[in-house]
Amino acid sequence: MQEIFWSWIGAFAGIAAVSYLNVELFGESDLMLIIGSFGASAVLIYGVVNSPLAQPRNVLGGHLLSAIVGVSCYLLFPSLLWFSASLAVATAIAVMHLTKTLHPPGGATALIAVIGGPKIHSLGYLYVIFPTAAGVLIMLAIALLVNNIPRSRSYPLYWR
Repeated sequence: MQEIFWSWIGAFAGIAAVSYLNVELFGESDLMLIIGSFGASAVLIYGVVNSPLAQPRNVLGGHLLSAIVGVSCYLLFPSLLWFSASLAVATAIAVMHLTKTLHPPGGATALIAVIGGPKIHSLGYLYVIFPTAAGVLIMLAIALLVNNIPRSRSYPLYWR
């Protein structure tokens, strides 16, 4: 029950912080701090804290590299969404493997860059910074705090 409690607290605090700041800072603008793939990251960094896929290098690197790949694929093939979506996810996985930053939600971050619609597309490479980098850094900061409160948890296992 303790593990469930701390997973819930972390996920609530992480998503709440990103969502609240999104509304307060960017409510009326095209900039944003939250994307759907952060929900999957929350499962990993608050619910499975010992997983290699949940470590900071994987979370940050996986999202950022995948965002770059996703935006690039969309810009290269904007009229072939089925192709750019497929290319973005497959290439993001390959890049994460090559860089040892595998983080499954990164695949969704790449996909969102392609299928996210006009608001996402208008960001271009700014998508890598807002929402991706900013949102991930906020969620990781919450993970560092919450996951180290109970004695039964220690996060991260490693930084490399």
